[in-house]
Amino acid sequence: MKSWIRLHPSDNVVVALRDLAAGERIGLELPDGGQETIVLKEEVAKGHKVLIRPAAAGEDVIKFGYSIGKAKVPLEPGVWVHHHNVRTGLSGKLEYRYEPGPEVTGGSAACVPEGFAERTFAGYVRENGDVGIRNELWILNTVGCINKTCETLARMGNDELAGRVDGVYHFAHPYGCSQLGDDLKHTQAFLSALALHPNAGGVLVVGLGCENNQIDEFRTLLGDFPEGRIRFMRAQDEADELEKGMELLEELAAYAETFKREPVPVSRLKIGLKCGGSDGLSGITANPLVGRIADAVTAAGGTALLTEVPEMFGAETILMNRAADAGVFERIVRLINDFKQYFIDHGQEIYENPSPGNKAGGISTLEEKSLGCTQKGGHAVVTDVLPYGTRASRPGLNLVQAPGNDLVSVSALAAAGAQIVLFTTGRGTPFGGPVPTMKLSTNSELAARKANWIDFDAGRLLDEAVTMDSLAAELLDFILDIASGNAQTKNERTGFREIAIFKDGVIL
Repeated sequence: MKSWIRLHPSDNVVVALRDLAAGERIGLELPDGGQETIVLKEEVAKGHKVLIRPAAAGEDVIKFGYSIGKAKVPLEPGVWVHHHNVRTGLSGKLEYRYEPGPEVTGGSAACVPEGFAERTFAGYVRENGDVGIRNELWILNTVGCINKTCETLARMGNDELAGRVDGVYHFAHPYGCSQLGDDLKHTQAFLSALALHPNAGGVLVVGLGCENNQIDEFRTLLGDFPEGRIRFMRAQDEADELEKGMELLEELAAYAETFKREPVPVSRLKIGLKCGGSDGLSGITANPLVGRIADAVTAAGGTALLTEVPEMFGAETILMNRAADAGVFERIVRLINDFKQYFIDHGQEIYENPSPGNKAGGISTLEEKSLGCTQKGGHAVVTDVLPYGTRASRPGLNLVQAPGNDLVSVSALAAAGAQIVLFTTGRGTPFGGPVPTMKLSTNSELAARKANWIDFDAGRLLDEAVTMDSLAAELLDFILDIASGNAQTKNERTGFREIAIFKDGVIL
């Protein structure tokens, strides 16, 4: 295995693929065929960066072929490059111009495995034509006051209905009581989108009775839906809400049992793309691998959903220039600028640095994190931009309005229609969203240490004997196995399922 990697010919840094000691040498090939040797001036941890060309104060530090920030002081080759000597080069809002790239103009770099577009998975085709990969019952509460009631119903439902459906699940949240204005609308939009998700064969909506998020209003947001799919219960109206709730769950189970798995083309896949606890290898292993999956799925007519808007800052023009047309471009611009205004409205720095875990893993600036993060979208054309709580309707790569927070963004991807979320991580996390949440490790050490969390080891890409093509084919097979119900993600096995609702407003 190599000790380091240079990701682009114009880069003035290389990334350590193992811990490097002071005094070690890096041999670089020169354009004229010669070789230059760089001697490390200090220790550099795996995933971190080494400067290979002198950089004056204020000069760009280049990785992935793009600037990831500016040198704070003059830097010599061989030094460790990190947040102590590099600062972000981003500031304020920007003006953008649509300059379509080769993906839009007909020269897509997507590499799709031969025959993938003709493959199928065994899914549940719902009455409205949507396709689910699970046949579960979901309990959604309109207000946080009845979390424990719904939790009890889910436990009772799993005891009574075992074997008839793929499980009964409740997703706790604290909202819906005294929310006002857009804040309440956010909650309603999210919950109504979740209620229509095809991974649920039936949904029980439970209200208390006195909350702002009233059941009658909530029902109107759902539009038309099959008569047997959703049941409603107002707890204050029932003498025994648990007895009544079980009656309704029984009805929903009978409805869900009418659906059976059947062959469905891969064009019906909707995959969510997310990273969390990233490290310096995220943009080298797991994120490009997931990008290859996004390319394959969208090229086959399916849908890929990318979110974490603040982690597009610094790399947003790459996505903008892959917009399908000028209208989509303008919506991406609004997506980016509205999120920047959100930071400004709350008095926060727009270009906040990466988290402590990101920094420990080797990520120095927001630009570096964003350039790695956006690789999950591969080279696919951006076909739509979805406001928070909106369900995807156009195949292709969709950008979803949501922050970088793991729980909030995975929940938003599920609400947008993702049947499964591919979650890349260099640090590890046990959580799961309301849909199967597949964890892909950026490094093999994490996969070995946290085998109870990690579903797929993308760190194998650092082995020179493992190719991107072979690992992408293996991952696609695994995704289709998950989608067909032949395998479960680790979060499904542990029962770790949660939601978090994006909040921005006033509570009385």
